[in-house]
Amino acid sequence: MTKKIRLRFPPSPTGYLHVGGLRTVLFNYLIAKKLKGDLILRIEDTDQKREIKGAVDQLIKIINWLGFEFREGPHIGGDYGPYIQSERQEIYNEYARKLLSADGAYYCFCSSERLREMREEQQARKQAPKYDRKCLNLSEKEIREKIARGEEYVLRQKMPSQGEVVVKDFLRGEIKFQASDLEDHVLIKSNGVPTYQFASVVDDHLMKISHVVRGEEWLPSFPKNVLLYQSFGWEVPKFIHLPLILDKNGGKLSKRKGDVTVEDYKEKGYLPEALINFTALLGWHPKDDEEETMSLEEIIKKFKMKDIGVSPATFDVEKLNYFNGYYIRQMDLDSLTRKCQPYLKENLKKTQNYKKKEYDFVKKVVSLEQERLKKISEIKDLTEFFFLEELNYPGELLIWKKMSAPEVKNNLKEILELLNALPEEEWKKEKIEEKIIGHIKEKEGKVGNYLWPLRVALTGQSQSPGPFEVAWVLGKKESLEKIKKAGELL
Repeated sequence: MTKKIRLRFPPSPTGYLHVGGLRTVLFNYLIAKKLKGDLILRIEDTDQKREIKGAVDQLIKIINWLGFEFREGPHIGGDYGPYIQSERQEIYNEYARKLLSADGAYYCFCSSERLREMREEQQARKQAPKYDRKCLNLSEKEIREKIARGEEYVLRQKMPSQGEVVVKDFLRGEIKFQASDLEDHVLIKSNGVPTYQFASVVDDHLMKISHVVRGEEWLPSFPKNVLLYQSFGWEVPKFIHLPLILDKNGGKLSKRKGDVTVEDYKEKGYLPEALINFTALLGWHPKDDEEETMSLEEIIKKFKMKDIGVSPATFDVEKLNYFNGYYIRQMDLDSLTRKCQPYLKENLKKTQNYKKKEYDFVKKVVSLEQERLKKISEIKDLTEFFFLEELNYPGELLIWKKMSAPEVKNNLKEILELLNALPEEEWKKEKIEEKIIGHIKEKEGKVGNYLWPLRVALTGQSQSPGPFEVAWVLGKKESLEKIKKAGELL
């Protein structure tokens, strides 16, 4: 009978979804989809000091926004619950007793003061800090007496003292660790709560997890995990350690260096399609396929575990911007307009002219910027001039190259008269362009001598969409008023 493929995404409720967590849940999702398996959401909240209220709901919300589907989890239920570790304490108690009986763990009564002094002495001798196994061979009588006296204790994993521990990672093959380098680390803390190392192994076994996908930073824990499986006599799942994600300077991603949570990127107007496409390429690329823009469905179709690399991946925000710009351009205008509206609330407060036709006006504004947007939040600053009753710019900005102020003023006057004569019903981009360009040709003038002053008059900026498009969006009345005011600056 073929073993059912089951994977899990096990975040801690300690804040928002880090981009590393996004990569982990994405690769879990891809493997589950590719192998026709189940993906489970499990909340690992054993470190309750770091837990943030509401973080689980926030996590589920952002995962839903990204479009990932789980077969089981705290928000769905399932046959292998509870799916929140703090609700599984009795389970951990039972397996801690079993591990003690199997001689895979032992009681440690060392105080925090003793452990600190021990490590300071080791460091002074230039030794790697490591528990010295003082409590390893306590007799049952000594243990009972210490417990009876109320002495605090932890449970430590009993590691082999010599030889090699050989583990197998799907991407790297066999990895060998010297047993003498491994520490008898804590499995159960003094308050009875399990550490990640213990709870995750017990849960993965009981939830029948077939593949464990996690970051390369967990490789040092790998032999301890495998030895724990062996102590219980359990089958070890396939482990896949994804490569590190580094910033462009080769350092670790951090909040101090910029946004590292998915919520940050969502707030700035990045699309889930772009985040998923970009993140999939952080350590994976289909062989013999140069195409990089891929929908989630296309990624699933092309995805193979053996194509995951082991070299560090570089988080390049410019590449993310490229993907986001691409997916913004693929959106239909109505969908993009609705996404832009929240970012334009402040701009809309600056004008009274468009209250009755707010959506239609905003839609026109967005249509002019769709090609330039890299993230949706940019729409606010790029389009502010559309919403201002008064543009604030120096008159000198109207002057194109070696033109004189009187020449600029005269050209604006000609355009003003030309556009004033254009009927309201003909106020379209094409008609505006036809009239102005036709006039320039008739006068045998230079295009820049007319269009530069017109652009500045309508926008107050040196860079913007074309003047014909801007005039179309502003409407006849507003455009004529701005051109007239521009002439008065010279």
